[in-house]
Amino acid sequence: MLRPISKTILIYKEMNKEVKTDKELIAYCGLYCGACGKFIKGNCPGCHKNEKAKWCKIRTCCINNNYHTCAECQMNTHDCKKFNNFFSKLFALVFKSDRNACIRRINDIGELNYAKEMSDKKKMTIKKGCSKC
Repeated sequence: MLRPISKTILIYKEMNKEVKTDKELIAYCGLYCGACGKFIKGNCPGCHKNEKAKWCKIRTCCINNNYHTCAECQMNTHDCKKFNNFFSKLFALVFKSDRNACIRRINDIGELNYAKEMSDKKKMTIKKGCSKC
């Protein structure tokens, strides 16, 4: 069994794998599961198929309201307590993720174009303060 020389090389190998373009891989909160390391390795089915993610208030809200993503909701994500809960703030801090920007981008260009853009960039999220993401 080969072991990776370093975590960086392992991540590089994962990100060189094919990242599918599929709007079904857009998480309810706007992240792109198709570019996630866990999804690529086969350790996660993605947000929409992850039955273990019942803890996620965003997922529950979207399912209850029959939304594919928060982009379909009339409420501004900045005002939504479910979108801006403790876990989402912690996630945003750790990963420098700007999920509000993800939702805005979905609204601007549509789900399919967003999935294509994220898969082409091999990015799971739009980073906070990143003009290139």
